[in-house]
Formats: sequence, C-alpha cells, structure tokens
Amino acid sequence: MSDQRSGGRPGSPDGKPRIGLVLGAGGTAGEAFHRGVVRAMEDLGLDARAADVIVGTSAGALVAASLRRSAPARPGPAAPRMGRRARSRRGLLLDLARRPRQGLNALLLRPEFTTGHLDIGFIAERLQRLHGTAWPAPELWIVAVRRRDGRRVVFGSPGAPAADIGSAVAASCAIPAYFAPIRIDGVDYIDGGVHSPTNADLLAGRDLDLVVVSSPMSVDVRSARPRVDLPIRLRFQQLLRGEAWTLRRHGLRIVTIEPDSATLQAMGLNMMSARRIDEVEGHAHQHARRRLQAAAGTGRPTEPTP
Repeated sequence: MSDQRSGGRPGSPDGKPRIGLVLGAGGTAGEAFHRGVVRAMEDLGLDARAADVIVGTSAGALVAASLRRSAPARPGPAAPRMGRRARSRRGLLLDLARRPRQGLNALLLRPEFTTGHLDIGFIAERLQRLHGTAWPAPELWIVAVRRRDGRRVVFGSPGAPAADIGSAVAASCAIPAYFAPIRIDGVDYIDGGVHSPTNADLLAGRDLDLVVVSSPMSVDVRSARPRVDLPIRLRFQQLLRGEAWTLRRHGLRIVTIEPDSATLQAMGLNMMSARRIDEVEGHAHQHARRRLQAAAGTGRPTEPTP
C-alpha cells in the first residue's frame, strides 16, 4: 500500500501507517469473507493483527478476537450468565433490516420477538479457554446491543461495561430470534449487527492513516446483479455509505470492501452455510486485493458511488 497519509498525519513513531480495521456481520460466509480480506491485506504489507484498533461486529467479532489472540492482555471480569429462552420468529431479521433505525431498535424492547432459543454460550466458553478472562491490550472493540433499550454498546472501548472477551463476542453474535441473549453482569445483550452490520462510524475522530472496512452483508454496487437479497444488501450498503461519510468528514481515508458478483454467487443466500466457504474466501481475497491496490494507486478514498 502507498504510505500517503490523510490530512498530513505523521504516522506512528515507527513510520508504519496507523490502521483501523472494521470487520462486519455476516455469519459463516462472512467469516470466510473476512479471512480473504485479511489475506489481501497481508499481500500488500498490511498486517491485520497489528492494526491500531479493530472493530468487530457479530461474525466480525469472532475474526477480530482471533486476530488479537496473540496480543498482550488487560485484566477482565468473569464469564456471563445466559439469557432465558423462547421460540424464534422466522424472517424477523429481514423485516428488521428494512425498518428505520429507531423503529428497529424499539423492537428490542419486545422479548417475544427477539429472544431466540439456541444457546450460543459455546462461543463464550471457547474464547474464554483461548483468552482467559483478560482483554487484549491492543485496542479491540466488540459491538453488541443492549436489549432493554436498543442502545449500542462497544465492549473494550473507553467507558464500556466490563466483560471478558468470550462473553463480549458471544453477545455480539447473539442473532435475535435465533440465539438466546447473552447476560453480562445482569444485563442482556444481542447481536451488534442489529444497530449496524459494520459500525464503522465508531472510528470517527481516531488518528488513523487508513480505515479498511470488510462488509460481507452489503454489496459492491459496481457489480450488483438482480438477486433475492439485493434489496437488503443495498440497504446495508446505504448504512455503510453514511458511516463512510462520517469518517471522511473527520479526514480519514477509507477503503470499503464489499462482495462483488463472484463472491455473492459463492455466498449464496444462506450466510450461515459453510458449504462453499473456501470459494467465498478465495473470491473475497481476489476482490479485496484489487480494491486495496486501487486505493494504493490513487491515494484516495475508494468507497463506491451508486
């Protein structure tokens, strides 16, 4: 990547660019997409593990935790207590995604809609075994939503509620109407993707040279083709464009990486399917490499325009 920096920032003391990495929601296919993006970054000399700050939402939280696994740790509190169970409502996520933000978050106040029946505690337990109760010292922000009022909560950020990394990631992955909420210190949390699939706006005001956003749930509009999930992907793309505008307004350089037509074909319509994850990763790797190379060549923001 080019070492050209936004706003004349001098860079980090060691001369390396300061990187912010945003890993969005996207299920099993989204995890594969992120792996492809991380590989593309490595190809161009950007070590995702060394990013100054990583923001992870849902599937992106899992990958973010993996990238921070070998990092130094900060003390953290105990594991969570799980939320109660209830039957799921099929199709709720699609309905929620089409609603305005305020209406969407208001639905979180209705447990009959949002409380799933599957226990996601295995994620917390697995990550607690890997990370213990400590939080990585390099900045790792895990996004969840507080169910009682629909407020976004960013675990690991200044002023956030205390949580161990396993509990925070499990909360971020607790898809409403599918998984039971995660209870941390007596408070129920659900999937951070309910607020936004990416939450890239959290990096506004940070002193960074480049923000890379990996967004499996939206679409690269330059290669969009008619398909069943295109309307919801376009909606997510609009949300990301708003977040990108917020970052640009703060003088940040941003590269958004969203699925192109080849990657979407490999993903199919079921983002929880692992049937073609190697294909998804391969296509995402190629597409992300092109996007990052284009950004390096121009030194300009490269989020698409409709």
